[in-house]
Amino acid sequence: MYRSIFVLLSIMILMGCEKGVQTKESGISQALAEKGVNLESLHQEARDIVKAGLTDENPRVRTIAVEVVATTKQIEMMPEAEALLTDDEFQVRFAAALAVGDLKYAPAKQTVGPLMSDKNLNVRLAAAYALRRLGGQSYDNLFSEALASRDQVVRSNAALILGKMGDKSALPKLKALLHDSQSTDKTMIVAAEAIARLGDESIYPKLWAMLISTYADDRVSGIRAMGALGTVPARNALITLLDDRVVEVRLAAAEQLGSLGDTSGEPEVKDFFVGKSVSEAERTNRAKALAALAIGQIKTPALIGYLPDLLKNNSKGVRLSAAQAALLID
Repeated sequence: MYRSIFVLLSIMILMGCEKGVQTKESGISQALAEKGVNLESLHQEARDIVKAGLTDENPRVRTIAVEVVATTKQIEMMPEAEALLTDDEFQVRFAAALAVGDLKYAPAKQTVGPLMSDKNLNVRLAAAYALRRLGGQSYDNLFSEALASRDQVVRSNAALILGKMGDKSALPKLKALLHDSQSTDKTMIVAAEAIARLGDESIYPKLWAMLISTYADDRVSGIRAMGALGTVPARNALITLLDDRVVEVRLAAAEQLGSLGDTSGEPEVKDFFVGKSVSEAERTNRAKALAALAIGQIKTPALIGYLPDLLKNNSKGVRLSAAQAALLID
């Protein structure tokens, strides 16, 4: 008898879960139907945008496209991304090597290996990360060299990768970089986010100081770092930024909250598109890109309905952000 009751309860719970999934799916379908599209066509349009970005004449666009491939785990596009390991621009090679590491794309191991002799130290760092993720050595000396470099881009990228590696033994080096008088504000911001990504909650006061900065860009950086930290206090801090006076800051907070499973930023994103509190001057391409990224994390039907128009935006950056959002919606 008890077993029968347990089975019945299990079936009821399962049916309830399925009903919830169906309701959300139907809500997404309805939101897209109002735009004359379905989810499958949305995904295909997004993939087409990313593929075009991978061969774009602008190296910045190629870089962003590779990052979208890695973020959305589009393994089927990795052969095209792998081809960019030999790109003329170092930032593209850097992004492509990171993508190989992020996705542990083993077919590229033989291609990424030669990048350990690349003339650009940033690329060598990314190649070391990829090879480490594919089971290779740690290349500690290379990262020590990079962290001591006078080149702040090299320092920042070394910190970024150490955060991505997930090895907490890097925390002393990152904290030293954070307090190094030779580090620029940009380098310290990247180091702080890397420390947060490694789960060291002692970085919280530093991140909070970024959130209350008078500069909106600093607040956005602090928001990303708080999202990486992901603790309850970090989430609560992000919620306070939903009332920020700058729309881009509000959108960034909504995105990071969405990445933590919190949809409380949905009204702010919707307000960006239809609200009277946001002026046309504030609806810049950068803001539209941030709104698209927020949609990809929040994933509610009401917001997904805005993606078809964003995928057709005149700005390649906005289209790629919208493509990323669409590909994150399963």
